[in-house]
Amino acid sequence: MFVMNRSFVCLFLSILTLSASVGAKVAPAEHVFIISFDQGAPAGIAKADMPVFKKLAAQGAHTWEALTIVPSLTLPSHASMLTGVGIQKHQVGWNDYQPDKGKVKVPTIFSLAKAKGFTTAMFVAKEKFQHLNLPGSVDKFIYPKNDESCGSVAREFANSVASLKPGLCFIHFGDPDVKGHAFGMNSPEKMQAFADTDKALGVILDAVDKAGLTQSSVFILTADHGGHDIKDKNGITRGTHGSSSRDDVTIPWIAWGKGVKPGFAITAAVVQYDTAATALWLLGIPVPENFWGRPVSSAFEY
Repeated sequence: MFVMNRSFVCLFLSILTLSASVGAKVAPAEHVFIISFDQGAPAGIAKADMPVFKKLAAQGAHTWEALTIVPSLTLPSHASMLTGVGIQKHQVGWNDYQPDKGKVKVPTIFSLAKAKGFTTAMFVAKEKFQHLNLPGSVDKFIYPKNDESCGSVAREFANSVASLKPGLCFIHFGDPDVKGHAFGMNSPEKMQAFADTDKALGVILDAVDKAGLTQSSVFILTADHGGHDIKDKNGITRGTHGSSSRDDVTIPWIAWGKGVKPGFAITAAVVQYDTAATALWLLGIPVPENFWGRPVSSAFEY
């Protein structure tokens, strides 16, 4: 009788252990890198010399018909990208650096990641991203004020990633927006800016690989908005955005890395705040019920 009871207890404990291991949730990724190409309209990217970007899109999961918010402006759009809610909720309605307005009024994904013990970082080309840097939410915030180029942003990242090993990292390239406003959406200068960001993307990928993080990482490549051309008072073509037109609101959304379905065309609707939800989901962090965004789970093999 003693032997039978002992065997029964051992079998019962084995079943419990197996059940626990099966039920335990393992995060799909250990590192998520969100890279935003400012004014990165899909139509412009298609024309540009961007072999690295296009290779990741072809190898990973992609849609060229994701949508941003309205107004399709840099700071409000990135606020939605990094908080998972619309402008009505995050209340970032301005589009320049105004310190008197303070910080975004809702938690960012960096806040939520920090609460779960992740290291976080932001490398940005515009000072106004300070509005999204909530106290205690970002371990490393880099804005290279004296050189806002994508090359400078990428170098700052490359110099930090091996020691930082961020669980959640946001990288912003501003060059296409700067050149688009100055010279037009399809100008040679804008196309060169796209090419420059592609080289910077290569620097990012090489640095992540040298740090030994590639196999455990997911990259999300996207944009804050597109744009369209107008004529200024002197008849010169300039780029602009902010409206609800398809040209302004259509953005790319690319996932590449661990567990991403290879060569997969995303057919589900993707909106700006889905990036935030996807990043949390990939890291095994519960997506808050009040999020407007939802994970783009169809892009992954989980």
